[in-house]
Amino acid sequence: MKFTLQAKDTHSKARAGTVTTDHGDIQTPIFMPVGTAGTVKAVHQRELKEDIDAKIILGNTYHLYLRPGLDIIERSGGLHKFIGWDRPILTDSGGYQVYSLSKVNKIREEGVTFRSHIDGSKHLFTPEYAMDIQRTIGADIIMAFDECTPYPCDYKYAANSINMTHRWLKRCCKRFDTTEPKYGFNQTLFPIVQGSVYKDLRKKSAEFIASMDREGNAIGGLSVGEPAEEMYGMTEVVCDILPYEKPRYLMGVGTPINILENIALGVDMFDCVMPTRNARNGMLFTRNGIINIGNKKWADDFSPIDAESDLYADQVYSKAYLRHLMHSKEMLGAQIATLHNLHFYLWLVNTAREKIISGEFYAWKNKMVTILGNKL
Repeated sequence: MKFTLQAKDTHSKARAGTVTTDHGDIQTPIFMPVGTAGTVKAVHQRELKEDIDAKIILGNTYHLYLRPGLDIIERSGGLHKFIGWDRPILTDSGGYQVYSLSKVNKIREEGVTFRSHIDGSKHLFTPEYAMDIQRTIGADIIMAFDECTPYPCDYKYAANSINMTHRWLKRCCKRFDTTEPKYGFNQTLFPIVQGSVYKDLRKKSAEFIASMDREGNAIGGLSVGEPAEEMYGMTEVVCDILPYEKPRYLMGVGTPINILENIALGVDMFDCVMPTRNARNGMLFTRNGIINIGNKKWADDFSPIDAESDLYADQVYSKAYLRHLMHSKEMLGAQIATLHNLHFYLWLVNTAREKIISGEFYAWKNKMVTILGNKL
């Protein structure tokens, strides 16, 4: 993997770059739609490419490991071929789901023992096995196995957790560096900075992750319930330490406002289930604010879903029709709303990139963050 910086904003730490992988280039800042189980819910891969123009999507290691299972994925030739996607894929390590979904888990130095949320079967994820699983899945970018601490989290627990995460990272790197990709293309390992909302722990973790000298780095354990200002404070501390010449990925973030503020702090890559999950509940993000399409005010609004958008679905279908579909629990409603939100998120990061290159980002960002939270 290669990362090339093209431009930097003069009034903030925002930057525009390009991540080059064997499955194509990713222009940054970028938002990555979440395809948990090998699918971005309610969206065809053709729509992801042609309507949304997603440059990279996510797969979830925990879910794919349990279903369809590694044997099926390997026999298909890897996740790209299994799902019919020829652009880059990033997989998380599965750690977050082990902690959040499993009813019974035990964290120890060896790894994490957990029971499947599907059938209760018992499994062990070690740092080494997390690397092997992601090698088999075949993602372009794979994540180190870490512990995502909850919020709130006491200082002692957070301190012990980052020390274990760092020891696990050494094991991840050793396994990754002594194994080969399975499908004829290169893979890249990103370590993950942890430390909850404690500045000294974040600083310690960022310094350790930077010292590992991988091709890119991630920031985890944020957007887990802490106030936005805490998130921004931790991101700023970490971005000031992580290498300038390597991409920075803030995991699981977030709202459109969160994304713009973190771009200004030097983050390059984002993912979040918010645009897809909220779409299925009738929340639409637009450049003028938020629409709850279930509200009665839209019942006889026959204007396009978003007249400013160049998305086919936004231009052809009306707010009244989308509201009718959602109230009728028709699947098409979730599809249209999901297409809209993902298209908006990609518009947001693409426009941010254009503004960074043109030198207008900071003023544009400040204007947008006052608008994007409006309830329409």
